[in-house]
Amino acid sequence: MTEETRRFGTEVGRLLDLVVHSLYSDREIFLRELVANAADATDKRRFMALSDGALALPDNAAIRISADKAARTIRIEDNGIGMSKEELAENLGTIARSGTAAFTSQLASAKPEDRPSLIGQFGVGFYSAFMVAEKVEVTSRKAGHEEAWEWVSDGQGEYTLKSAARGAPGTTILLHIKPDAEEYLEPIRLKTIIRKWADHITWPVEIEEDGKFEAATEGKALWRKNRSEITPEEYADFYRHVGHNFDEPFATIHWRAEGTVEFNALLFIPSQKPFMPVEESRESKVRLHVKRMFITDDAKLLPNWLNFVVGVVDTEDLPLNVSREILQSTPVLEKIRKVLVNRVLSELKAKAKDAEAFKAFLENFGSVMKEGIYEDTGHAAEIAALLRFASTKEDATTLDDYIARMPEGQSDIYYLAGDAAHLKTSPQLEGFAEKGYEVLLLGDAIDAFWPGRLGSYKEKKLVSVSQAGNLFAAGDVPEAITNLCTKLKEALGEDISEVTASSRLKDSPAMLVAAEAGPDLAMQRLLRRAGRPVFGLPPKLEINPSHKLVEALAAKEDVKEAASLLLNLAKLQDGDLPENPAEFVKQISAALAENA
Repeated sequence: MTEETRRFGTEVGRLLDLVVHSLYSDREIFLRELVANAADATDKRRFMALSDGALALPDNAAIRISADKAARTIRIEDNGIGMSKEELAENLGTIARSGTAAFTSQLASAKPEDRPSLIGQFGVGFYSAFMVAEKVEVTSRKAGHEEAWEWVSDGQGEYTLKSAARGAPGTTILLHIKPDAEEYLEPIRLKTIIRKWADHITWPVEIEEDGKFEAATEGKALWRKNRSEITPEEYADFYRHVGHNFDEPFATIHWRAEGTVEFNALLFIPSQKPFMPVEESRESKVRLHVKRMFITDDAKLLPNWLNFVVGVVDTEDLPLNVSREILQSTPVLEKIRKVLVNRVLSELKAKAKDAEAFKAFLENFGSVMKEGIYEDTGHAAEIAALLRFASTKEDATTLDDYIARMPEGQSDIYYLAGDAAHLKTSPQLEGFAEKGYEVLLLGDAIDAFWPGRLGSYKEKKLVSVSQAGNLFAAGDVPEAITNLCTKLKEALGEDISEVTASSRLKDSPAMLVAAEAGPDLAMQRLLRRAGRPVFGLPPKLEINPSHKLVEALAAKEDVKEAASLLLNLAKLQDGDLPENPAEFVKQISAALAENA
């Protein structure tokens, strides 16, 4: 029998050492992590068996735990999907592939009371076994395969892989317990930990005592209990299990829906963004259960703009052998989706009454919510009403409060989208400040998209300030300025659709504005940066007739060089870059030398 010895990477070895020695005060977490992994593996096999009967679980499928005091071992066994040789090496031989360095750094510097939460954030829960074990043996046989494989490591830098024997698919983890962790060899201690951490597991957890396996969990799904029977601690524990989060939930939504479709739902809105070392799917991962049995977390029960909501939905209106194809088209599931969205929105509206708490929520998830305005026209107005925006008058304002402050004569809602660092100093705002018109300052990337999709709010049109030139007619323009506009347009050619004098500028000599038809300037910048074609007319260049620079240019015959310089200055003020930075530097240098 061939045995392979492989090494963990240097950084992984250091990380393992930190995991083992930095989480000493919370050692019992090892059992929660291993039982949760076993439950996930069993869920996966049961789901795969729906389309492949050969993978069916045994009738007595359970997670079984036994302790041998004499041998000083704990055995954790499941009937799950199991792992092949390659999967053992990939899943157990590599730790937090995309976040190892970050995890090592954070774990080393974290306060002791913060360390238990860090372990879950980086997906290294299996390795918590080394907090109590001096050696870990994992024997696994993948469902549908005849061969089994054994992974063994003492957590000191190496692991071995060799073929093994296992009578049925699943995984067995054998922990060789350290002398100072012998308390975990007591069945009553193991049962206490399971009740604390895993009472909500959907599969039976059994612990061997006096030669017999006894149930260690109640086996009653938390979401099917009455609210009055559940403590805040139980809600919080379940939230952390189902969402893999370590904060306190911002909101807990637990109810039974009755009517044309019936289901139990237990949903949580997080209070913090989850840590994601790599980009994850934008899709909702709310778990779908049928008659308490896990079906999938890929049913897209909530739209992408609510993908931060976690939890469980359990219905009896679907068959247990429902297929993925049926899930995407069944009317029952579509009805459930509609009810869930409305219920979450109702909860958010209630939470919004506490402005301070809701502000923190929006800091975490406001950008995601804005995607809903763009993607979900049926709820766009409701979502927009919940959001808060920076403006030229307020740090955070609702659209309703903005409308309430609108002065007489203002009929539209004005906004400026772009890079947050440049918004407050944009020359686009000068004329609006003089008129007393408030402007929303939208600094998220998604802000370039959703205002145009929303169109209006409570019959007030949303208008980009870069497309509001009709508010600032220049009046009587001196002939010299009119001639300058003509010469500037000739010099700039197709880069500019038009050059006009404007009354909106007060301190700046010129600025770029978008054509009234087509995307505003923020959208144009995003399209260019993404390498996408920019449709519509090129931007306009507006000049300030009373600015000294413009007056000086009006007296010149040749403005070709000055035109290019003026255009590049306008781009910089708008948070954009000149097309040819090197040429722009030469122009600035020449202008400085001329006036030195």
